[in-house]
Amino acid sequence: MHNALKYISFAPIQGYTDHVYRQAHCQCAGGVDEYYTPFVRMEKGAPRRHDMADTSAEANSGVPTVPQVIAANADEFARLCDALQAQGWNRIDLNMGCPFPMQVRSGRGSGLLAHPDRVEAIACEMKHRPEVVFSVKMRLGFHSPDEARALMPILNSIALLHITIHPRLGIQQYRGVPDMQAFESLMSVCSHPVVYNGDLHTMEEMEAMQARYPLLKGFMLGRGLLARPWMLSENSPGSVVKGMHERVYRHAVATYCGEKQTLMHLQTFWEYMASWLDHRQYKAIVKSRTLQQYNEALVQIIKSL
Repeated sequence: MHNALKYISFAPIQGYTDHVYRQAHCQCAGGVDEYYTPFVRMEKGAPRRHDMADTSAEANSGVPTVPQVIAANADEFARLCDALQAQGWNRIDLNMGCPFPMQVRSGRGSGLLAHPDRVEAIACEMKHRPEVVFSVKMRLGFHSPDEARALMPILNSIALLHITIHPRLGIQQYRGVPDMQAFESLMSVCSHPVVYNGDLHTMEEMEAMQARYPLLKGFMLGRGLLARPWMLSENSPGSVVKGMHERVYRHAVATYCGEKQTLMHLQTFWEYMASWLDHRQYKAIVKSRTLQQYNEALVQIIKSL
C-alpha cells in the first residue's frame, strides 16, 4: 500500500512493541521494512535477560527485526554488541534519542548527545566491528540543537546504514512541535541517509513530508502506527486488529500468571487505539477486572470494526 513511499520502519516503544506484537503486526498488517526492538540495556552489570529473550532468533523468526541498544559509554555498548552478535545479529541500532529521565540521568539515550567524547568512543567501537551494519536513532540534542550538530563530524566518520532523526530535544520529551528548521540544518550536515521520525499519523502526512524532503531515505513510525496498525496494510482495519489481537490474546493467556497480569497486558494493546475507539467501548476494556468482563467488552469492539 505504501509503494509510493520509501523505507518504513516501526519504532521501538517500551512495553508495547515486544516480539509478540511485532510478530502479530508483521503477519496481519505488514507494510513495514524493519521492526526495531525496544532497547536492550545493561542491568546489574550484564545485558538484561528480558531484553535478550526479546531479541532471540526464535522470538523474531520471519520478522525483519533490528535489535536496538542503549548505552552510556563504549564499554556498555561493546558488551551489548557482544551479546547480540552471540545471538547471530549483524545489524544493530544505537539509541541516542530516548528522552525518559531514568535513562537520561544515566547518560543514555538523548542524555548521550551532550557527551561528544563518549560518542566518539562508541564510534571507535563501531569501527572495530566491520562485520556489523550499524545505524543510529537520535534527537536534535538534549538541551540545544548545537549538541547534535557537534556530533555530526564524529558520526559522518563511521559507516552507518542511516541516521533516524526525531526533530525534538530530549528535554522536550514528546511535548511541543517538531523543530523543522533545526531538522533541516542537521540534515544538511549529515553525510548518511536520513530517516524521519516524529508525529506522523497518516499516509497523507508521510506523503507530504516526502514531497517536502525528497532526499529522505524514509520514515520511522511509532505512536501513529500503534494507533492505526492497519495504516500501511492492504488488509481492512477490522481484519488487522482482530488478527493481531487474537495472537496477542493467545500468548497472554498462555504466558502470564493469573487474570490480573493477563488483563494488564491485554489492556495495553488498546491504549494507543483509544483515540478512535468508542469511549464507552474503551472504558469497558480498561475497567474489566476479569477475563469474562474483558471478553464481553471485546465482542462489542469487534462488532464495530
